Amino acid sequence: MIASPINKVLIKLKKKGYDVYLVGGCVRDLILMQTPKDFDIITSADLREVKRTFDWCEIVGRRFPICHVHMDGIIVEVSSFKTYRWKPGRHFSHDVKFEAPKGCDKEDYLRWRNCSKRDFTINGFMFDPFAKIVYDYMGGMKDIIKAKVRTMVPAATSFQEDYARILRGIRIAARLGFSISTETARSIKALSYSVLRLDKGRLLMEMNYMLAYGSGEASLRLLWKYGLLDILLPFQALYFVRRGFRRRDKRTNMLLSFFFNLDKLLAPDRPCHSSLWVGILALHKSLSDQPRNPLVIAAFSLAVYNGGNLLEAVDIARRINQPHDIRFPELSDPCDLNVKALENEILDLAESVKVSLLQMTSRHSVARAMTDYPKAPYSDMVFIPLPMYLKVLGIFDCLKVSACKRLLSKEGREIDYESLARGDLREMRRLFARVVFETVYPLDFQDSTTAV
Repeated sequence: MIASPINKVLIKLKKKGYDVYLVGGCVRDLILMQTPKDFDIITSADLREVKRTFDWCEIVGRRFPICHVHMDGIIVEVSSFKTYRWKPGRHFSHDVKFEAPKGCDKEDYLRWRNCSKRDFTINGFMFDPFAKIVYDYMGGMKDIIKAKVRTMVPAATSFQEDYARILRGIRIAARLGFSISTETARSIKALSYSVLRLDKGRLLMEMNYMLAYGSGEASLRLLWKYGLLDILLPFQALYFVRRGFRRRDKRTNMLLSFFFNLDKLLAPDRPCHSSLWVGILALHKSLSDQPRNPLVIAAFSLAVYNGGNLLEAVDIARRINQPHDIRFPELSDPCDLNVKALENEILDLAESVKVSLLQMTSRHSVARAMTDYPKAPYSDMVFIPLPMYLKVLGIFDCLKVSACKRLLSKEGREIDYESLARGDLREMRRLFARVVFETVYPLDFQDSTTAV
């Protein structure tokens, strides 16, 4: 389960005579037999020695320098025990003091010191892949057995040291299906507004880790449970309030259903580009504000799927003979529409999605985009930057009335995850359309398009 480029870095450092370990969340995932999102390596070599070991390697970061080793097209992060000169008795995390295990030797002491700086106990592992030993000084294995997310030090202290840990704890619990310890949960609720002290770039990164790696639905549920949804995604939180969200609500909440269907197609090592989930949020907000004919949504998704040919999308949509999901209030009562009316409805929906996207974009970005939508309201409590806004627009800008008609492409049905993560518009349009269609019409998207 350890990726080949990671193995190459481990082996090369080991052959040079250095101690080398995998550390942190990747060890936790390996213990749980899950594919890690990424791998962190730590070694007894100092960073200059690491740099000399590999042909393409650079030292990055000033406060916490690490090496970026370029191996087989990916970047492998390598840190060094020698970067920080720890001294016995040093205090951590605002005067919370750890006691080293009794009788530990120098190597144990270095491992323990590194592990004690982690955020959560289940991230405090170190793994020697050559001796096949997992080191657990912080009780992480006990919390894995209990399926608990617990901070290394008192939660209030830990979160005040780094407010991003609040979101990281939510993300880990969502991805693993773990519960959050009582003390940690209490501090998350008490300090939830502290996440606004993080810069918007960091917020976007943390939200992307939640929504783009296969645990979006669970993340939204936990963000709502712990009072963070109204801070980070205020429009979506308002939707939850209006619809009377119930914790055990399964498939009557369209927003959660969108992410349920997206999650089925993603994984920690197969993420989507962030603009895809932003586009889904924008579409849902538009539908929440103005329910639409399910046939219009189906034709809209088909047009996006095949690059914007409305005539083709309308022709296929009008031949759909399966029932739509009647549980969603975002779907209006279906009525028969002629070709021209259906085309106009698709274009109107596309314009509405663009307005919703603008409302979700930060104040500074909105000021620069107001020439297109001068009357569009917006919220201060958002973090979508202008480049992201423009990237998402690209998903829908293909929609236009077409004079010609061509068959729906049946090529490339397998998801190209490398292109998807890179933000390739064709791949994002295909996945966006598939998620939307399968939410409104539960029959598999490919079966539906083949049948008609």
